[in-house]
Amino acid sequence: MISESSSAGPERDLVGYGRHAPRAIWPNGAKIAVNIVVNYEEGSEYSYAMGDGENDILGDSSYSFPADIRDLAQESMYEYGSRVGVWRLLRLFAEFGVPATFFGCAVAFEQNPEVATTARELGHDLLGHGWRWEEHWRLSRDEERERIARAVRSFEQTWGAAPDGWYCRYGASVNTRELVVEHGGFLYDSDAYNDDLPYYVDVAGASQLVVPYSLTYNDVQGSKTPGDFRDYLIRGFDELWLEGQRGAPKMMSVGLHPRLIGQAGRTSALREFIEHAQARGDVWFARRGDIARWWSDNHEGFALVDLADPRS
Repeated sequence: MISESSSAGPERDLVGYGRHAPRAIWPNGAKIAVNIVVNYEEGSEYSYAMGDGENDILGDSSYSFPADIRDLAQESMYEYGSRVGVWRLLRLFAEFGVPATFFGCAVAFEQNPEVATTARELGHDLLGHGWRWEEHWRLSRDEERERIARAVRSFEQTWGAAPDGWYCRYGASVNTRELVVEHGGFLYDSDAYNDDLPYYVDVAGASQLVVPYSLTYNDVQGSKTPGDFRDYLIRGFDELWLEGQRGAPKMMSVGLHPRLIGQAGRTSALREFIEHAQARGDVWFARRGDIARWWSDNHEGFALVDLADPRS
């Protein structure tokens, strides 16, 4: 069912912080905050096996499979992420001492709960990525409200705690942010792609923290060319690091999918990016909840920086 309010919702904000943005002061004076995101969706995507009557996309193939036939190859590509890829990523993070944030789909964890318990045991944090990996714009307001509540209950069983934040597949519906605030218990949401820094919005009289996400530094961009993906990450990191050195620190979100970056040849690109960032120094690899809490506790004391000044 498609949402009955397809065009309503909040007004667009094309200004944001404008010319004078907060001079973010990250822990230990870091010039950049980097959050690595693991989108754990495997087993919750659309498939005939789940009774959806359609095949999902974004596995590891561009082959156009007939829409009315079960795509066993696509399902198997997703299974690689949960069977192999996620464990390769967890080992890599442990090797470099890098904490990550799991954008978890509740049903995916239900089908492989060891991933949830291990990720939490290793110190990573959780953001709710839906009950399933589904587009919330397809849901009515009441359906979406129920999905959020169902997902949180599921995470409490598999992860062992409710998630700190929320993020929908392909972004929010026009109802999502109000429903997230209505549900309560979320420190922030990440249903936006519009800034390099967290910010607050008013939602029905409540102040809601938004920690924007990014599809730019995402393994989908380089799923077939690991070297290009590595180069893109390093270039983005270096430019943001330079802005931080000049007095305008930012954050960087790196989005990963175990079925893609979890392939060995692509994991090597991620390894080289982490090595580069750690060698550069003055970087805060942080969980998303850590960034949200730091911003909440410290943003009011941040001075402003003139973004039109090339020295900043």
